[in-house]
Amino acid sequence: MTMDSTPGCLRSTGAPSELDAAVALFHSLSDATRLAIVRRLAGGEARVVDLVAELGLAQSTVSTHVACLRDCGLVAGRPEGRQVFYSLARPELIDLLASAETLLAATGNAVALCPAYGADADSADEAKERAR
Repeated sequence: MTMDSTPGCLRSTGAPSELDAAVALFHSLSDATRLAIVRRLAGGEARVVDLVAELGLAQSTVSTHVACLRDCGLVAGRPEGRQVFYSLARPELIDLLASAETLLAATGNAVALCPAYGADADSADEAKERAR
């Protein structure tokens, strides 16, 4: 994937799967729970029970999202006895998170105002559903 001559435009330089892989990566991080898990694991390994306590979510919810991240190859499990300690599978993920935070700071979190994906997008979608 390279930058097009138009600032901010991405275009595929090879097979369509190259762009598909990037879409899948960002989609896997687009859920708030999965992103919270990844951010937590950036600080070191944790068990599901640790994530449940720290994130205040149900065990089934955390387990489902950890499994998704594991299936995507972003999280790895290290069994120790009857426990599994999860960690980031790739240290580059920490760099990606840091770059995202830098970009958000540079844009003044403008993406939060995006009508399609910003903080108010979910409530706007809910309002549309109620109007139907």
